[in-house]
Amino acid sequence: MSEQIKILDRWPEQETRGHTIPGSRYTSRAFMEREWEGMWTKVWLLLGREAELPNPGDWQMEEVGTEEILMVRQKDGGVKAFYNVCQHRGNPLVSESKGSVLRRFVCKYHSWAFLPDGTLNFAPDKEDFPEGNPCEHVRLQELRCELFAGFIWVNMDPDCQSLKSYLGPIWDDWAARDIHTWRRTMANSMWLPCNWKVVLDNFNESYHVPTVHQGATPDTDRKAIRGHIDTYFKETQFDLSNEGHNRMVMKGGFGIGSTDEEGNIVEPLASQLRYWELDPEDFKGNPEATREALQAAKRQHGVAKGYTHYDRIPDEQFTDAFHYTLFPNFAVSVWSDGFHFLRARPHPNDPEQCLFDNWWYASPASIEAGASGGGRQARRTIVTDGDQEAPLQMLTYGEDSIGAAIEEDVAVFVTQQRGFRSRGFKGVYLSNQEKRIRRYHEMIDDYIEGRLPG
Repeated sequence: MSEQIKILDRWPEQETRGHTIPGSRYTSRAFMEREWEGMWTKVWLLLGREAELPNPGDWQMEEVGTEEILMVRQKDGGVKAFYNVCQHRGNPLVSESKGSVLRRFVCKYHSWAFLPDGTLNFAPDKEDFPEGNPCEHVRLQELRCELFAGFIWVNMDPDCQSLKSYLGPIWDDWAARDIHTWRRTMANSMWLPCNWKVVLDNFNESYHVPTVHQGATPDTDRKAIRGHIDTYFKETQFDLSNEGHNRMVMKGGFGIGSTDEEGNIVEPLASQLRYWELDPEDFKGNPEATREALQAAKRQHGVAKGYTHYDRIPDEQFTDAFHYTLFPNFAVSVWSDGFHFLRARPHPNDPEQCLFDNWWYASPASIEAGASGGGRQARRTIVTDGDQEAPLQMLTYGEDSIGAAIEEDVAVFVTQQRGFRSRGFKGVYLSNQEKRIRRYHEMIDDYIEGRLPG
């Protein structure tokens, strides 16, 4: 076992410029177009998952804004990404979200055929083209593509920086967690009637948690609000990276909801303690003491129980929520054994709609342990078949539930979007703990104006 990691690092302090974030940023088609051309086409986007492409010829297609991106596993084990469009007359090559080709992608319009590496392999009547045989001049339009943490990342800018440089400190944070081995255990997606930034603003702060998720009233003592996460701002570490990404570390607060009236530890904390060889009776009337006790127990027993990354993560990771917001559209709460995947993608032409993903991933050891492991990810329904990822469920807003706790966020997303249409909204008035929201919008403007980080 490597030397215990005792100190949680901090990222460099960042300054903001006082952006007022007017409502038009969420409703204006003109701003949406500037944002697309200036920002979306210049950033690294997490789009696919390697586990869904196990064999050469396997492919996955994901939409982002006006583009459809086709990601294909190659014979050498790598992955290439292409725009999903035939270079003859612009017809899309595939229309499903995933599949596999034995040899070629064949356009259904004129039967032009492309190999998995993008090479045009066949075009009917090739001698009839005045500019020469298309197979000698045409191939699929490729995007920059890299693999990290088991995900497929693409960038539409051919001159972009490397993914490692783009991610900054997140690269090292995630590389220590064996995330590439984790499997998707839930995948709920839904088109929402709100701008994508409404979603990311919400996940850039914890100020809303006591009111939206715990029903607190304005006069509630926020210092006394405790659940399985401690959201009090004075006890939370807020970090902003030079690259534009954010991190919020919230302590595991086991005080409320973990004991009965007599002070006995109740589920799910009781099972978690037993799994890690701790006796719930030892913490009767003192549930707060379970945080450090669990950290020590996981440090001692984790690797032996199959949690292979436990000797490479800080103590806080064993109990606390490490919530990241990756610029521009991905938020994720990373626990020691799983993560909550929250992604928003823009609509092709409507600024008041977005595609929202509410997914969960879990480590192999936590899936095997199931509910007895006690972690948040273990309490999510496991719907995997063997080593397969949980299938995507496309849900309908107003008819389906995207997930219990997230339903409360979604309700606010929709009402907030309505408020942004009002001429009475003159811009935000933010607390310091919401600083990450202001910097997020300033980063968008930096990209639009050509001031890329790095």
